[in-house]
Amino acid sequence: MIAVAGAALWLGGWWFDAFVIAVSAVCLAEFLRLVWRGAKSSAWRAAGSAFALLYVGLAAITLMALPVAVVLGVVAVVIATDTGAYFSGRSIGGPKIAPRISPSKTWAGLFGGMVAAGLVSFGFFYSNVGEGAFSVMGAVALVIGAGLAVLAQAGDFFESWLKRRAHMKDSSDLIPGHGGIFDRADGILPVAITAGLLWTQVHL
Repeated sequence: MIAVAGAALWLGGWWFDAFVIAVSAVCLAEFLRLVWRGAKSSAWRAAGSAFALLYVGLAAITLMALPVAVVLGVVAVVIATDTGAYFSGRSIGGPKIAPRISPSKTWAGLFGGMVAAGLVSFGFFYSNVGEGAFSVMGAVALVIGAGLAVLAQAGDFFESWLKRRAHMKDSSDLIPGHGGIFDRADGILPVAITAGLLWTQVHL
């Protein structure tokens, strides 16, 4: 998936748009499947379906509208969050955040993910401004990265909650050994939407 996404980003234009649309369509279908399996009434199914369409659709539109460098930043922050959370969670352990929803997630893992994502965000900022990154704005970039890590983890928890409601281990078995597209994109969705909002505010 990383290779295909990288190729789509490198080609840009309608290639990248087509990739985002295709991935989003599958992600939405998996999201809707979880909603329909987990919801107990038609009203909740309708509400969940509407939210799924808004959530995935807004993230897709945002990714297609953002500059390539920002999209790379979004992906890098999410990967850093997952990597930092995995290694710090495994090495430190400690109390769980929400064991009933996601038994493997710890507070130490969240902190490690925040540190890793903050450093990646600062690295992107430094690559654009050089020594000027060691300033108040550099600190802001660090904090933004850490905050996006929290959102990425929240997206992961949200999907885990949906899967528990639907009594499913993965959103699908599309990717052998890794579940479905929604399982891979759960952290990217809220981060992309928030990054789009931040980008819009900066360029108003």
